[in-house]
Amino acid sequence: MRIELLGSKLDCLTMQETVTRIDEIIQARTPVQHVVINANKINLMKRDDKLRDIVNGSPLINADGASILLAAKMLGKQVPERVTGIDLMDELLQLADEKAYRVFFFGATEEVARQVVMTTSKKYPNIQIVGHENGYFDASISDSIAEEICASQADIVFVAFSSPMKEYWIHEQLERMNVPFVMGVGGSFDVIAGKTKRAPAWIQRLGCEWFYRFIQEPIRMFDRYIIGNLVFLGHILKAK
Repeated sequence: MRIELLGSKLDCLTMQETVTRIDEIIQARTPVQHVVINANKINLMKRDDKLRDIVNGSPLINADGASILLAAKMLGKQVPERVTGIDLMDELLQLADEKAYRVFFFGATEEVARQVVMTTSKKYPNIQIVGHENGYFDASISDSIAEEICASQADIVFVAFSSPMKEYWIHEQLERMNVPFVMGVGGSFDVIAGKTKRAPAWIQRLGCEWFYRFIQEPIRMFDRYIIGNLVFLGHILKAK
């Protein structure tokens, strides 16, 4: 079931339902851009019409943050659970390992991207990793990178940029890549590579994963998590 929440479309799916849907998308071979929404994404969408249109035009939109579940509850809507980007990425790597799907990693620094390839290969020995590119590139070679991804015949591409850059880039290059499933994963490469730490499971269950991220980089994350969460709460109260 698809609902509307704070100006964004949202598919009310569990993790397992999402993985099943993605498996169907990959088998259908029609390029799809997957997106997730969280407090920061909603804040960006409120002032960025292009981003809002890209998100709402996606065939598959998941609730990434605990903030989205809170907003849904306050506004009387039913969202079954979080489908976080990094957890979904891990589920899809398992799926790729089981079904011999071809995977391409794009984003982060070259060092981090290489570490993601090594870590993933070790964890999933049967996976087919068909290439990687770091996220530090000139816009003039965007088409070339998309063509490289197309030539790799990847089934899944993980794009590790920040928002809205990743949404813009995937949207602009989706047809050129000609990949069934393309997913933006933000800072997930840094976590997989061990550059940043993810909150322990009990903190995730409390819905405070954002705070754990904030205390690792308080200066850089202040606007997003302190100011941004207050802005997001304002959107909820206005909608209510």
